[in-house]
Amino acid sequence: MADDGTTGLGKTVPAAQRARMHERLQWRALHIAALVFFATAIAFGVLYSIRGDQFFLRLATEALIFGGLALSVDVLLGLAGLLSLGQALYFGLGAYTAAVVLKHVAPSFWLVIGASLVIGVVAGLIGGMIAIRARGVYFALITYGLAQIVSKIIYNTQALGASDGIIGIPIISIPLGFTDIKADNPAGFFFVVLTIIALVYLGLVYLAGTPFGRALAGVRINEKRMPFLGYRPERLKLAAFVLAATIASLVGGLYPMLRGFVSPELMYFEASTNAIVATIMGGTGTLIGPLYGSVILVWLKSIVGSYTQHHLMVIGGLFMVVVIFFPRGLIGYARDVVVGRARKGSGDGGQA
Repeated sequence: MADDGTTGLGKTVPAAQRARMHERLQWRALHIAALVFFATAIAFGVLYSIRGDQFFLRLATEALIFGGLALSVDVLLGLAGLLSLGQALYFGLGAYTAAVVLKHVAPSFWLVIGASLVIGVVAGLIGGMIAIRARGVYFALITYGLAQIVSKIIYNTQALGASDGIIGIPIISIPLGFTDIKADNPAGFFFVVLTIIALVYLGLVYLAGTPFGRALAGVRINEKRMPFLGYRPERLKLAAFVLAATIASLVGGLYPMLRGFVSPELMYFEASTNAIVATIMGGTGTLIGPLYGSVILVWLKSIVGSYTQHHLMVIGGLFMVVVIFFPRGLIGYARDVVVGRARKGSGDGGQA
């Protein structure tokens, strides 16, 4: 295909068709990146389980959990164009819900998952109905304010451990039908978390290709035009907000099983900004990018932090480099390179 959108036979290819071809190539490149990520994670888990290295397995599990939080940020920022500065609120609520259930109700993994999902939906509905009334920076500030208010309430609630949080969370057994896995088994719990993150990712990829996902993209691109297409932007944004809150709460429920405690810091601004940094660093709107970004961020904090107390300066410098030179994120940049080469190889030099 020539640069003017014609084939070598002189036939014109419609712009819409070229756009669809470009989109398919983009998603194909992202699917390859996802396969590489999960295949590497499986190989890592097998290797380090054989070596018996508990530290790196637990560190990788933590990276996956916070990667799930970054995925929830990408649902809002990448799919719907909404920047939340308080996404850690729902992560923390899920973590506290899990801690209370495990310590005071029943040491049941599936009960924790169910309770975390319910609290995510309820909190997401409440927070969403408040936040979506505003736009732009005001939306971001409202989400930040909600997280600050709830975290301070929990910080001063003695029944939830106040500033100390909840400690002494029991180690549970995770029934999987064919076998049981103890939460203190680093390799086993790593693969449980990896499976949950993979299912969440696959669900979001499917959702992005549905009419609902495309409607969210329409809200991101031009919200004012959506009513003329028969959509109500407020409902779409509320649905995206609830979905993101539910994902954050779900992965938050896994955190106390890994660390054995929860604290109000899980809801603080730093946790939210870390998720945003991971999302932007990996690639906003790519879905797999936030997982890459989270792994990079957690490992950098661990490795650089072992050498200097100023590790945040190193991470901040890297973030600036990515934003300046790779504005679409590392995975977004790799996607564009792969798509560009594929189009050149097929003789399609036209622009989508």
